[in-house]
Amino acid sequence: MTSNILNETYTLSNGVTIPKLGLGTWLIDDGKAAQAVRDAVAIGYRNIDTAEAYGNERGVGEGIRTCGVDRKNIFVSTKLAAEIKDYDGAAAAIDESLRTAGLDYFDLMLIHAPQPWSDFRGGDYAEGNRAAWRALEEAYQAGKLRSIGVANFTEADLENIFATATVTPQVNQVLAHAGNTPLDLIDYCQSHDILVQAYSPIAHGAILHNPQLAAMAERYGVSVPQLCIRYTLQLGTQSLPKTANPDHMRANAQVDFTVSSADMDALKAFEAKDYGEDAAFPVFSGK
Repeated sequence: MTSNILNETYTLSNGVTIPKLGLGTWLIDDGKAAQAVRDAVAIGYRNIDTAEAYGNERGVGEGIRTCGVDRKNIFVSTKLAAEIKDYDGAAAAIDESLRTAGLDYFDLMLIHAPQPWSDFRGGDYAEGNRAAWRALEEAYQAGKLRSIGVANFTEADLENIFATATVTPQVNQVLAHAGNTPLDLIDYCQSHDILVQAYSPIAHGAILHNPQLAAMAERYGVSVPQLCIRYTLQLGTQSLPKTANPDHMRANAQVDFTVSSADMDALKAFEAKDYGEDAAFPVFSGK
């Protein structure tokens, strides 16, 4: 029996509701994305996350349009490419993403990163981020986007946006999982009424082989992925496990248990940042 997590929502600072568990689509081929979305929706998912950089906005949009559930009942997010740091480029890219997906609006659009991936955590893009943000604000005011936010932004990156924003970011999507939890950043966002979305909550599978987590999961009678997803939910973040496998989608939603406060503290203190062969991904290497 799938737990009720698929029916639970958070409310963003602008009153828009977002399901607590979503489906990440990074590394799902465009040709397979529509079926992955249809499978997820059939299981009960109502929150689908894509990005221009994933190259599958077309397939995700097709899945949304052909899944048999009313568009207004599905929360769809995408992301402005990290390389776009100017107003005109951002405005054009927003419209292009809508065209590619074949949708009239997105429920959420994020600036994918504060720097281009080739210079992640590198140079100063403060002005460019403010320009891109202005394009998101205008698309939001025009009804093309129901909510807007950022991804991979630090406290300083957020403060740069606050300085000139007319609409404050409603979301910050960050890498967060047991073994690598940015607790200070999560606290900072929550204190500013910014929902944190946790991507890679299962750490791209590298964490599945950790004996400490395996032992803890066994105590709860759950799998390591289920423990990891439940952990991110109890942090007050919105969890975005990625999979195209319907069995995994079902299992990822079976998180109707509570991690004790002692175990939550242990998981917060736990460090596992060796991603092994997965370290080559931009999200981990910064390149």
